[in-house]
Amino acid sequence: MRNITYKTNLCPDTAAIIALYVSSGLSRPTGDFERIHKMYENSNVIVSAWDGDNLVGIARSITDFCYSCYLSDLAVHLDYQKSGIGKELVALTKECIGQESMLLLLSAPTAMSYYPKIGMEHLDNAFLIRRAV
Repeated sequence: MRNITYKTNLCPDTAAIIALYVSSGLSRPTGDFERIHKMYENSNVIVSAWDGDNLVGIARSITDFCYSCYLSDLAVHLDYQKSGIGKELVALTKECIGQESMLLLLSAPTAMSYYPKIGMEHLDNAFLIRRAV
């Protein structure tokens, strides 16, 4: 049994975040250190999961704390998946943003079946303008 600890609003080292993305299978621009650094520098809520000194999960969100929150990244190291870490990261994010704010995310295609299992509602009313790079 692992002793996982959770931290809120602590920004982990960028290299550790990149390593987590790679190990989790989450597609992010891991070859662009500065871009990953900016993604976290400009986020409002960061919740991380730790096994000792090892970053094993992270949730990164952008919010106004009173109406809406976009959970833009949820990543759990492959060796730690299916142990409740993702669900706890989402619950702690919701706790940070409060009851007035809704929590929204866009799922990676491989995770579409995961989110209903942790109590999130599936919606079909999203629209997107894709990034250029």
